[in-house]
Amino acid sequence: MPTLLEALEEKYGLGGQRDKLDEALVSIFVPKLPPRLSVPELLILNDCNIDKAGEPEDLRRKCCTVKELDLAQNKLENWEEVFGILSHMPRVEFVNLSLNRLGGPIDIPPPCKMDRLRSLVLNNTKLEWYGVETLLRLLPVLEELHLSLNEYTHVLIDTIVDDGYETETTTDESCCDDTTCQQCQEEEEEQTQSSRGQKRSASESSMYKKTEAHPGVKKLHLTGNHISQWSEICRVGRLFPNLEALVLANCPIRSLCPPDENNEEEQSSSTSSPPTKTESHEHFKNLTLLNLSNAKIDSWDDIDRLARFPVLKNLRVQCWPLWDKCDSTEHERRQLLIARLPKISILNGGDVIGSVEREDAERSFIRYYLDKPESDRPDRYFELVSVHGKLDPLVNIDLRPERRVKITFTYGDSSEERSVDVYRTVVDLKSRLERIVGLPASKMRLFYVDQDLRDLQGLEEMKYPHKRLYSYNIRSGDEIIIDQKH
Repeated sequence: MPTLLEALEEKYGLGGQRDKLDEALVSIFVPKLPPRLSVPELLILNDCNIDKAGEPEDLRRKCCTVKELDLAQNKLENWEEVFGILSHMPRVEFVNLSLNRLGGPIDIPPPCKMDRLRSLVLNNTKLEWYGVETLLRLLPVLEELHLSLNEYTHVLIDTIVDDGYETETTTDESCCDDTTCQQCQEEEEEQTQSSRGQKRSASESSMYKKTEAHPGVKKLHLTGNHISQWSEICRVGRLFPNLEALVLANCPIRSLCPPDENNEEEQSSSTSSPPTKTESHEHFKNLTLLNLSNAKIDSWDDIDRLARFPVLKNLRVQCWPLWDKCDSTEHERRQLLIARLPKISILNGGDVIGSVEREDAERSFIRYYLDKPESDRPDRYFELVSVHGKLDPLVNIDLRPERRVKITFTYGDSSEERSVDVYRTVVDLKSRLERIVGLPASKMRLFYVDQDLRDLQGLEEMKYPHKRLYSYNIRSGDEIIIDQKH
């Protein structure tokens, strides 16, 4: 498999082509730098089977100007190689490592920091959360992080080290009797400290330790992971206190219940401080965009919880089981959502919600719950009634044309009143009149006479065979005159 340098030479002709260029007899254009001596600022080498960095000195010389690096779908498996590449790109701001097998541990010397890297894409790398923690310590100015399709079921921060200790201790206890249990625990702690290079006392190992928050990250993508509990997402919110955009599309989240409701049992068994009342939005005070499409939410209570997010403006909630239970059209559902979410200005990627649309939605919301039992009315109903008052139900007016009308048919000196279906076409009417007047439809001409406008408008020939009768605004009492073509 090629190194990154070999992939560069194959794509850009670096290295081997230089001698041939020097031997050229004619030069048309001489740039400031020799041709192909350095790579572009945007370097795309995805799906090139790269597994190693290559010669450090050549890498430093040729890649020093790179600002955006795409190495998706290669064969990188060792983070040491990744950092070896990035350490020679001091200007890099964006890196895509998706579809590389980088799930292993990250062990890197402290001096290796990327002080300009702002966006990191690690989709489908299967990177564990302890690796994410390590990266966050190395990336002080990181603003955007992609961790989609990594098969996460939990957000294993804060308690991940403690969970590891607990598992190892439990395994060891199974081999010990009561007299030697404490001794084995102490030995296990010493072995674990040695292997991980950590200096923690026995008392510290049993304490609840929080992962240090990263204030710089503002955008996080977790699309397509298997996280189902909102309490796990709250850990993300605590880790990134300045988060502005959170994408959780295709995550099977079942509810937005606060953590103390969702994980009451888990919190009660924790060695940390006693559980306290936590709101769903407590860790998302700066969140303006949230994508929850294809979640498993089926309760309007969760919509009300979303309404409490303090600055949330842009929301996607498509394809929820809740909508399958709603006996309403898509437009009616949008109105119900707008009315319940007073702070949302963009819903499901649509246009900005204007004041007219919002007022119409709020009035429709009030009328929707007028016929519902008071116990079924949400708090938002009473809030809107205090704003718009208690509205009367809309009158159900049927504007469709009357289906059958009585028309006077006149042919020559004879007239006859008959009931006619106004949804019939002119040609259909002619075929039915054949039996009455004895004329074939092809020899028949029809003239419509509006009784109210007879003196102003006169006769109107019904010359279009496929035009329906109601389009003439025919009403009972009007007349149709039958004439023979010559």
